[in-house]
Amino acid sequence: MATEGIEAVYLTTHNWGRSAKFFQSLGYRLDFETDHASGQLRNGDGPYLFIAEVPESEQPQTRIVLKVPDADAFPAGSGVELSAPFEDTHYGTRETTVRDPDGREWTLQAPAAR
Repeated sequence: MATEGIEAVYLTTHNWGRSAKFFQSLGYRLDFETDHASGQLRNGDGPYLFIAEVPESEQPQTRIVLKVPDADAFPAGSGVELSAPFEDTHYGTRETTVRDPDGREWTLQAPAAR
């Protein structure tokens, strides 16, 4: 089984409100905002954008999230080593991380187990 393309772009920021307004000025619409300085935005049918505020002591980062249709059916090995088994998230998905040959981290996201 392969991934099904880019599901999302995950950004961290030092100012959730300022970042959300920036992307809204680029045509993104707010899907939802959490009560802990984060939220999801969309622009058309493409990948969603999730932005989360982090403390000033942390460097803002960007991570690409690849869609996996079924975490249990995803084959480990074949040149892809999972950092850990897929784990349930508090926002209703299952995720793990992989590293490409140059050391970049990629998130794999599947629907929550049913």
